[in-house]
Amino acid sequence: MTNIIILIFVVGYLCITIENFTKVNKSAIALFMGIICWAIYMMGHPEQSAEDVFLPHVGDACETILFLMGAMAIVEIVDSNGGFNFVTRYLHTTNARILLWEIVGITFVLSTLLDNMTTSIVMVMVLKKLVADKSQRLLYASMIILAANSGGAFSPIGDVTTIMLWIEGCVSTTGIIGNLFLPSIASVMVPTAIISMKMKGEVETAETSESKPDKQVQLEQSFFPRATRLAIFLIGVGGLILVPLFRSVTGLPPFAGIMALLSILWIFTEVALRRNKRLLSLETKVRVSSILHKIDLSTILFFLGILFAVGALGETGTLAQVGKWLNRTFHGNAYAVNGIIGILSSIVDNVPLVASAMGMYSIEPDTTTGIMENFVQDGNFWNLLAYCAGTGGSMLIIGSAAGVIVMGLEQVNFVWYFRNISWLALLGYVAGIAVYWLQNASFTDIVTADTANMLFSELFPMIAAH
Repeated sequence: MTNIIILIFVVGYLCITIENFTKVNKSAIALFMGIICWAIYMMGHPEQSAEDVFLPHVGDACETILFLMGAMAIVEIVDSNGGFNFVTRYLHTTNARILLWEIVGITFVLSTLLDNMTTSIVMVMVLKKLVADKSQRLLYASMIILAANSGGAFSPIGDVTTIMLWIEGCVSTTGIIGNLFLPSIASVMVPTAIISMKMKGEVETAETSESKPDKQVQLEQSFFPRATRLAIFLIGVGGLILVPLFRSVTGLPPFAGIMALLSILWIFTEVALRRNKRLLSLETKVRVSSILHKIDLSTILFFLGILFAVGALGETGTLAQVGKWLNRTFHGNAYAVNGIIGILSSIVDNVPLVASAMGMYSIEPDTTTGIMENFVQDGNFWNLLAYCAGTGGSMLIIGSAAGVIVMGLEQVNFVWYFRNISWLALLGYVAGIAVYWLQNASFTDIVTADTANMLFSELFPMIAAH
């Protein structure tokens, strides 16, 4: 049964990657793959009940889906009410190269405070207002993925995996920021610098591409007074930043904070609408109940299918076996094990990978010496696990939540991303690992030893042994 599930998983992913040739929507493939994997698993294990095995995975998946739906709704409300005009006015440059660095910089900073999915949604909405040309926008959108994943890797609240490691005490707030800030910077700066060299001239903005804007569109973009639109922006984006605080104070999962924020924003816009008689004729267009229809349900269903499929694969024990194989093969070498985990995270969801790694090792006391020193709090293993799992997903468009979101919102083709962005993401990924090694290697090691051989033996211990 396990082999059949693995085969379906591989074939399903292959069909998703060649969507451009099959013309079958990736969401349909993902849903079919997820449900069939679970159906086969349950038929192969009749002694287990769906209530005990399947429903817990449904609960975990729905937590993510509800968070995603709420975040998309909030961003859509802010955007529909002209809230992001405040951001686009700040990004007033039309120089393609400068705009790239500004977009990457803002995304990187935002992703340290917001969830990567939320950051990607916000920045893609902003990007649509800044760049009209589809081919140009694809490059910017791809760099949003890399910047969001890199920014979330060094923040204890920036990514699901870092939150897991932070809550379990594997890393501390100051430890993960201090150890991973420079590697995260390197992982996004390297590909950005390469892409920026290819960008020349000016970008055509969405505003300049419309020679005669429709008056009704102009009206709908400015139906609320400036003060009200600013308030909607501050409630929406400011509230998203405070979701981690809501979680720590109440103990409720993040999606509960998102839903609370959505309800507050909904009530505020309803009250603002009732107080402005001029907007009564546009009520059906400006109410949240109408704006909610703009949410991309296809992307949500795609994400649900992927989570189901990965859950079934994890239940078979395949992911745990991979983790044990890595441990046996590389003898707990922090660089080798986590380097491969990062590559795997571009194919399989990084949450079960990190969970498996956390299950294999325990947090060692600070007095530990030798190779086990890597497993103390803020040790090399935990830091590299956070970095590699967080940034490794950028190597494939379906390897991270940010990638899946951008894929749905901008219709980025898997093959196009693989040809144009994957190799850049790999260069950034390796650059970050190299920076981490350099900042943790002692000065005498760097000066007196053969640095290249040391790094090679750290990354490839089996080859170096021969």
